[in-house]
Formats: sequence, C-alpha cells, structure tokens
Amino acid sequence: MLKKHTIQTSHAEIAVAETSGAGMPVVLIHGNSCSKDVFSAQLESAAGDAYRMIAFDLPGHGESSDPTDPQRTYSMNGLADMTMEVLQALGVDRAVVYGWSLGGHIALELVPRFPGLIGFMLTATPPVHPTPESLMGGYRPHPMVPLIGQENLSDAELAMFAETVFGPAINDTLRAAVRRADGRARRMVLETAFDGRSSDQRAIAENAGVPIALVNGENDPIINVDYIGSLNYATLWEKHCFVLRGEGHAPFLTNPKLFNPIFERFLKDMAAVAQRPGAKVAKTAAA
Repeated sequence: MLKKHTIQTSHAEIAVAETSGAGMPVVLIHGNSCSKDVFSAQLESAAGDAYRMIAFDLPGHGESSDPTDPQRTYSMNGLADMTMEVLQALGVDRAVVYGWSLGGHIALELVPRFPGLIGFMLTATPPVHPTPESLMGGYRPHPMVPLIGQENLSDAELAMFAETVFGPAINDTLRAAVRRADGRARRMVLETAFDGRSSDQRAIAENAGVPIALVNGENDPIINVDYIGSLNYATLWEKHCFVLRGEGHAPFLTNPKLFNPIFERFLKDMAAVAQRPGAKVAKTAAA
C-alpha cells in the first residue's frame, strides 16, 4: 500500500508516494512532462514491499505545485537541489537512485551533491558534456526531439510527445500528465543546460565513485543507445550496458516483466554494498 503525502520545499510543494518497505531507500525520478505514476509497476512490485521506495512529482508536474521561482527551479541544478530538500525532509541520508530520461540527468547531478548515494541506475539518459554538439550526439534525429524544449505544444504535438515517450503503454493518465506539465519546465531546463547550471554529466557518469547501471530500450526512438554504450564507465555495474530487445523509451513501463528482474538484482547488490564496512559513497566532484 502506498503512502501519499506532500512536502513543502523552498521550490514548490512536492507530491510524494512511498511504499511500506522497511529496507534501503530507493528514489525514483521521472522524466520530462511526466509524473510519478509511470513507476506504478515498480512501486507495486516485490521490491516495493522489500525496500522503502520513494517516487515524487517534479515541480510543475503531476500533483506537485508549479515552482514559486521558475528561474531558480527549472534547471538540472535547481531540480537536483529540490530533490536534496525532499530527501532531507524524508530523513533519507543513504539511498539508491533510479532516474529515467530527465530524471536520469537529475540523478547525475545528485552524484556530487549526495554523499549518501549508494549507487544509481539510468534509463534513456545520455550522459553528455554541457555543449549543444555533445547533447545532439546523445539523441536520435526524431521529430519529437525539438518538443523536449518547447514550452507550448499543440494538441498534435502533445499526442506525438506522449506516444513517442510511452509507446504501447500510453493511456489517459499518462496523456493527462503530459498535458498538465508546466511548459516552462521544458523550455527552461533545455535553455539552462548550456549556461553553467548543468555539470559535465559525461565526466560524472564515467568517473562516479559508486556503481552506475545502464538499462535502455533497443528501439528507443529518442536516445542514441549506441552513444551510451560507447562511454568508458569506471564503475559500470556488471560491466555491461543492458539493452532490452524490442523496447523503447520507457522499458520499465512497457515491459516490467523484463525490466524488473534487472532492477531488483541491482537493488539487491546495492543493499549488500551498503552493508559493507567502509562502503564507498559518491565522489563530491567529477574526476
């Protein structure tokens, strides 16, 4: 059973859902113009019973309020700082983080901020240098890509966005999440990606001091999966980038029977890491 409540942060009022598991905290961060509802198959799984699984709506998304100061909040740094406020309010000082799409970029920003990071998993998140050229190398030339940073979307563009992101899992709840999302978040997060408010996420991913797991869909129409697999990760979990055959941008949603066993194995390994004497924590800066 999920416990739902809100947390007041200096950025916005944040809607949170937590499972009843008493084990290691596991934080789930959703993507651009989505909501915590995308993680229902993980929250309601055996892992949700075993671990304290936490999902929340980003500011301007789902049941969270729009931010009081969009300029402060709508950047990868701002969203990472907001996430740290949520963790502090929840009393979480050690956790595993799973980030999907934009949520994965926020997870990467947490590496230098969150000394209690045990390990993290990313899906549909190309770790790039903070330059337009590097960013484009992480994405495929799909007509939906420009919409990622577009504030106002027509009905047809909203439909394309939702169908591309969610694939065969698309439903009215997910469509409503895209429609509800504050379009300023799309525009401003992209605008601030190159103005010094985002870290060198490729350097963070390649040099993280904790395990990093990468699980992507083979047929992701947005992300360049080959690019993700080409990087040199110092702490890559199981020394392998997982590419799920036939899956798209959100394999945890479209095929949880394929995704969840990998996710649960990662969590089991991270729980063991957390219990080791002198366990490593995240580096405070990219090497």
